[in-house]
Amino acid sequence: MKKLFKLLVLALVLFLACGCSAESTAEDDTAADDKVIKVGATAVPHAMVLKDVVKDVLAEEGWTLDVVEFSDYVLPNTSLEDGELDANYFQTLAYMVDQNEARGMHLVAVQGVHYEPMTLFSKDYTSIDEFKDGDTVAVPNDYDNEVRALKLLASTGLIEYDHKDGDASPLDGITSNPKNLEIYEVEAALVPNANADCQGLIVNGNYALESNLKDSANAVFVEQLTPEQIEARINYLVVKEGSEESEKTKALVKAITSDKVAEYIEENYGSAVIDTFK
Repeated sequence: MKKLFKLLVLALVLFLACGCSAESTAEDDTAADDKVIKVGATAVPHAMVLKDVVKDVLAEEGWTLDVVEFSDYVLPNTSLEDGELDANYFQTLAYMVDQNEARGMHLVAVQGVHYEPMTLFSKDYTSIDEFKDGDTVAVPNDYDNEVRALKLLASTGLIEYDHKDGDASPLDGITSNPKNLEIYEVEAALVPNANADCQGLIVNGNYALESNLKDSANAVFVEQLTPEQIEARINYLVVKEGSEESEKTKALVKAITSDKVAEYIEENYGSAVIDTFK
């Protein structure tokens, strides 16, 4: 009987020890997961900045950065809204506001990082004067970027443009088109793919860098921005509402505005990407 009692006591001790061990392991796993920051970004320059610099800066503070790359402007926001990401980094404030309204999302900009001048490229021409009657110019088809592209086109003198907030379509703001240019509206990421069929492409900076457009087309005209316009073009670090003051957000903001990030942007992108936090 004594021997049986001792065996029962030993079994109970082992059971409790295993339970404590399992609980401890679960707590350790939860703590480890809580030190992972998952950020969505388009490839160039956003994901490169995150992977090449921000990841190492965060690691020094005990954080692990998981970068999820996207090839469009929609999924990074819907994924953040659905809780699949802790933050994203790719968009302007105006685009975020438009997407919040259009899709019923609750995203908040927490830190401006950089801006990228939009550029008019052409495989056929080297100057604005060479554009001919009936030429086709491809532009991004989301509202904010299309308005921006058409304003750039107006700056070249090829069209006259007077956008009003009540315009149903950005194209409604075109008041004069003396060369009868055809405006080809296409998803922003796909504009570079129209290089074979269009005489002009007005491309967001990240997609121009990602597709190496400078190797197959001429940068005919680069967007000229005032300080106020630069403010509107800044690419932000964005989180879901309620996460603005979280430890992950604070760590990410600190890392992405570090001197190392500023130096990386200047050394790798020159005038194509310009930081706004230094």
